[in-house]
Amino acid sequence: MSAQLPEPADKGDIWNRVLRATLTMPGARVDRTAFLHKEFSKHFPLEIVESAISKTPAQAGIPAVTIRRIAESSISWHRSGVTAASFAAGLPGGWWMAGTMPADLTQFFWHIAVVLQKLAYLHGWPELLINGEELDDETLHIFTIFVGVMFGATGAGKLLAQLSERLSEQIATRLPKEALTKWGLYRLARSIAKWIGVKLTKESFSRVLSKAIPVLGAFVSGTITWISISQMSNRLLTHLEKLHPHTGTTD
Repeated sequence: MSAQLPEPADKGDIWNRVLRATLTMPGARVDRTAFLHKEFSKHFPLEIVESAISKTPAQAGIPAVTIRRIAESSISWHRSGVTAASFAAGLPGGWWMAGTMPADLTQFFWHIAVVLQKLAYLHGWPELLINGEELDDETLHIFTIFVGVMFGATGAGKLLAQLSERLSEQIATRLPKEALTKWGLYRLARSIAKWIGVKLTKESFSRVLSKAIPVLGAFVSGTITWISISQMSNRLLTHLEKLHPHTGTTD
């Protein structure tokens, strides 16, 4: 099954439509409270779990080693799931012109979207996507910043650090809708969206991944998928760990 997509107006719109199709799939929205409660209740008493939810895991005193262990477990679960589906190594170029998005591409980014939410919540980020709320442009661009970090897009890491720094001034369990426009980061987020859009349309998706992750080469599809999601997820994990949990600034 392929998701129907209108013909894009520009490269940024191409990525936004890929992302919108992905985030409207069942299960794409990770409930922050439920996720943190499920993971931390295995290891800590209720009062610490509730503190991690109302504040951040780091502020609740949860050790960094535990956060990393849970993060790695989440990455492993999604890596196994998407690899088991045997993601196609050579999706044909031109799918955006036909107005459809291959199901394999949507599936890959579904796992990317879900794992990035889990990693974000483990590292003190507020709710990124609320169940029942409209999927607006602001939310799409915030997800784009995270995915940009995973792809290694120029400036994405710095932009995520800037957003984190501004959010650190207010303890909240959900992301303010006006975040990007309020802090003047909207234009930069759109530039990253265009960068990803260009990558998705210039080449087949397997070649996009091989550009982003040099070790791929011409491996079989399952290996490409396994390495891709591993490298992209760990790139984001490493970046999030460099952000101070209380100030949001980088080392």
